Amino acid sequence: MLVTEQNHFELVKESLCGRREIDEHTFASVEVLRERMERLKQLDKGFFGIGFSPFVRRLARQHKEVAIG
Repeated sequence: MLVTEQNHFELVKESLCGRREIDEHTFASVEVLRERMERLKQLDKGFFGIGFSPFVRRLARQHKEVAIG
C-alpha cells in the first residue's frame, strides 16, 4: 500500500476505528504526523500545547514496545 502525503491522518483514523489493520503503514503515518507537529511547534509557539489524543499515544507506545521487546 502506497501512503501519500494527504492520507496519513485518514490511515491512522481508520486504524484506530478498526476499519483497517494496524500495521507498519499505520506506525509510519503516526511518525510522519509526529514530525509535522514538531515542526509546527518550532515555527510557532502557539502550537506548543497541542498533542496527540490518548488513543494515538497508546498506539505509538505499542509500536515502541514491539520494536524493543
